[in-house]
Amino acid sequence: MTSKDSAGASPALMLGMQMPNLDRWSDRVVTALGQNPGAFTGPGTNTYLVGTGESQILLDTGDGRDDYLPVLESAMEFAGCRTLQEIVLTHGHPDHIGGVQSILDRMGPLRVSKLPDPTFDAPYRFPITELSDGCVIETEGATLRGFHTPGHAPDHLCFLLEEESGLFTGDNVLGVGTTIIPAESGDLGDYLRSLERLLALAPARIFPAHGPQVEDACAKIREYIAHRLQREAQILAALEKGVDRVVGIVKIIYAAYPESLHAAAGQSVTSHLRKLEAEGRVSASPGDAPGDAHWRLQ
Repeated sequence: MTSKDSAGASPALMLGMQMPNLDRWSDRVVTALGQNPGAFTGPGTNTYLVGTGESQILLDTGDGRDDYLPVLESAMEFAGCRTLQEIVLTHGHPDHIGGVQSILDRMGPLRVSKLPDPTFDAPYRFPITELSDGCVIETEGATLRGFHTPGHAPDHLCFLLEEESGLFTGDNVLGVGTTIIPAESGDLGDYLRSLERLLALAPARIFPAHGPQVEDACAKIREYIAHRLQREAQILAALEKGVDRVVGIVKIIYAAYPESLHAAAGQSVTSHLRKLEAEGRVSASPGDAPGDAHWRLQ
């Protein structure tokens, strides 16, 4: 895509991007693509086999597509992995947790671990082992340390692969483009604090849930922080011009993006406005329909 956004930069999107079904990204990391391409998943969800032994950790599971299981089994053979030690989840969005049950049905009982969330976990009948901030998960050749990084989702964990200083960022940092901050379950203030926390870890590389790996992790995280601050400035500028509804703000600052993505962009704009409202910088009056508030500078 060659059009420019309102800041003059070409938007980086994962629409139409293709990636291999399986790949080795390091001595301890093999990817298996979730077979769920889409406007918001790009080529699909990256799931990861982590470790060097015959029993390895599976990090995330895709959304349960039938054609994912053969890819996973091929990735296991490629990785020298005969069995799964356990399933670990970055968070409870459907394209990360949705494939768990089909894997259990195919491979038998496995421990499934994540930071619990009653809303996201409720649809699933398998037991969940609780993870928390600072948790450590070990397998042959690899140690994962979990960090609670809310913002995109309240139950979001990122995992540092300590042997390589590689960071599994889930949906908090993507290989291409930026992530959505959902208006209902996300929190932009939390998200920015989570990015600062990840930056403080000084990781070497990023293994994202969508898109290719990122070789300069700290530069990418700084880019994400700068991007959010830029969006905030653009939103404030739109309000100064009298554009007072989310749909109008989206049309201005996401003009270069396909209209199919504008609804999702509206989620992030709403999250920005709620952050600014919490800081006392903007206020809202109700609109004619839910989500149709009129916003103004304070």
